[in-house]
Amino acid sequence: MTNKSKKIIVNSVIGVVVILIAIWAFTSLGSSSKDSKSTKSNIQTDQWSRIKKDKQITIGLDDTFVPMGFRDKDGKIVGFDVDLANAVFKSMDIKVKWQPIDWSMKETELNTGNIDAIWNGYTVTDDRKKKVAFSDSYHKATQVLVTLKKNNINRFSDMKDKVLGDQTASSGDEQFNKSPNILKQYVKDQKVIGYDTFDKAFNDLNAGRIDGLLIDEDYARYYVARQPKPEDYTITVGDFPIDNTAVGFRKSDDKLREAVNKKLQEFKSDGRIKEIENKWFTK
Repeated sequence: MTNKSKKIIVNSVIGVVVILIAIWAFTSLGSSSKDSKSTKSNIQTDQWSRIKKDKQITIGLDDTFVPMGFRDKDGKIVGFDVDLANAVFKSMDIKVKWQPIDWSMKETELNTGNIDAIWNGYTVTDDRKKKVAFSDSYHKATQVLVTLKKNNINRFSDMKDKVLGDQTASSGDEQFNKSPNILKQYVKDQKVIGYDTFDKAFNDLNAGRIDGLLIDEDYARYYVARQPKPEDYTITVGDFPIDNTAVGFRKSDDKLREAVNKKLQEFKSDGRIKEIENKWFTK
């Protein structure tokens, strides 16, 4: 075989290999793109019939958010919202599967179908209304500032040039930026350090890495009351508005939302919501 013939054969083999690689890459890319599109697509149909048939609903929560939904010393998920949701769906012969989620991704988890509802001290805000359909409100609270008493921070203005923390994508975080004249104007650089969970924020508060924590009042009072020395903390109520707490559903789940609203009204009328509140909230 001449050198010329060898060269032709080698080039032909290389050409075939290149073509095969190109076909494989195109096929893989197409498959990957298809899979990605599938996983990111939103559910567009009402899921109530499926939930009733399966007798199970998946609810997302931040499992560190006391006293709404969190893990007790034995690792069991408990809390005000847990008791209320379990009772509501038990009355409809439906079991709740509690799914811990990244709170900053809660609406994505809902709308892609990984969960069927957000029920975890979920505050109604204008921004969230664009992403979910809310149930009727069943609880009210506000945002408060938690500090260490030794630092003598007794009003929002005492946070001047001091470091503030909050939970990323929380209602407190939204209120902080929406109403800059309440607290934001005082804190250092008019910025807040965001945490994925409030327990981590409290750790930094106790260690002196932040000077204050903007947090839901229910969480603040529950946490402080259960510390070895509750008197070491100051809880300051400022001018943030009263928040309405509700359940978040996909906008397509009208029948599910209607069913829950009906039960919430029943529970409010017969005192069952008040009874569960008295169990969990410290004033």
